[in-house]
Amino acid sequence: MSEAKQITKNAKSNLAFAFACLPPQRRDDMISLYAFCRIVDDLADSPAIPMDEKTSGLENWKQCFSQTHPQNLNFSQKSILEIRDRYKIDNQLFLDLIAGCQSDLQPTRRFTEWEELKKYTYQVASCVGLISIKVFGCQHPDSVKYAVNLGHALQLTNILRDVGEDLSDNLRIYIPENDMIRFQYSERDLVGRVHDGRFTSMMQYISERADYYYLEAEKHFHPQDSKALRSSEAMRKIYHGILKKMQKDNFQVFHQRYTLSKPRKIWLLLTSLAGL
Repeated sequence: MSEAKQITKNAKSNLAFAFACLPPQRRDDMISLYAFCRIVDDLADSPAIPMDEKTSGLENWKQCFSQTHPQNLNFSQKSILEIRDRYKIDNQLFLDLIAGCQSDLQPTRRFTEWEELKKYTYQVASCVGLISIKVFGCQHPDSVKYAVNLGHALQLTNILRDVGEDLSDNLRIYIPENDMIRFQYSERDLVGRVHDGRFTSMMQYISERADYYYLEAEKHFHPQDSKALRSSEAMRKIYHGILKKMQKDNFQVFHQRYTLSKPRKIWLLLTSLAGL
């Protein structure tokens, strides 16, 4: 098994699950792309990696995409550059993605408002979507807006689901300060894992923002690219399903990690393959 496939298998991600929709070549390229995303994300977030190794590792990836003729590349870097060139993907998308991961090296970073967080979700999620639609083979201009909006929706879902886990990881907080102020819920409340009416109202408010971006993605789903976007549609259905599950359960995110059952995910994957 290749290193990329092993990384993808070990991650047990919903994103990797959806790759079953793709033709063999595009599926292998998406597995390589996913492995790249996992590598740079782990460099930013893994507590097991020393800070100097994180910084140098992300900088090394940045240089990989910054140089006209990069030298001394490892196998993973060569594979990603080949994918970039094969599908004529904008190089800046990779640099923006790495920049988003680099910003996570500052665990005490806070976001004042949604517009500030939106720049981050664009970097770490929408950029992945924009890269992916090139690998998927999308042709219609609307697919660009689809990818950007879906990226915001997916990352907001992750932020809501991972509130408790992020607190345990060096007190990472992605909820904008203005959203907490709106519901008179303080950072101290969050750190103390206070689950009350203020918390559920705040989480519902942010989840409705995610709902909006899921809807915007659906609006820009163009029939011309329906076959190419089957994998993305599976991801959209799975993650939106997770969001709805949290909403229904009043966001018990301090005590559990929300997911969908494997049979449910298989059903959503099959409906995406069927174009339903």
